[in-house]
Amino acid sequence: MLLTSVVMAVLWWPWSEVAYRSTAPASVAYEDGSPHHLGLVHEWTLSGRHSYTLVIGRDPGLSYGHRLDVDPEMAGQGVASTAWTEEGVRVRFPAGHELLVPARFFLHGR
Repeated sequence: MLLTSVVMAVLWWPWSEVAYRSTAPASVAYEDGSPHHLGLVHEWTLSGRHSYTLVIGRDPGLSYGHRLDVDPEMAGQGVASTAWTEEGVRVRFPAGHELLVPARFFLHGR
């Protein structure tokens, strides 16, 4: 029974969840003609390490796109807001930090 529990725990790690989602509004049209999505993905490893990755791209499931590692101290508080413009997307964190990702980094399936 213990061996089964250990095997199951290892198989489920790393564990991740999407801590925040945002989709570009229809009023913001990008040159590739696709809707774009942003997600803050929180991942735990078996060793207990936490990491956060911002994923921006055309896939609503966030399996591919432009990826940015975000400091866990900043991302652990969540996202305060996102602002989508034709120039890119601005992500604001509760502590006051802002991150601007230019559209050229997430257009055309990148």
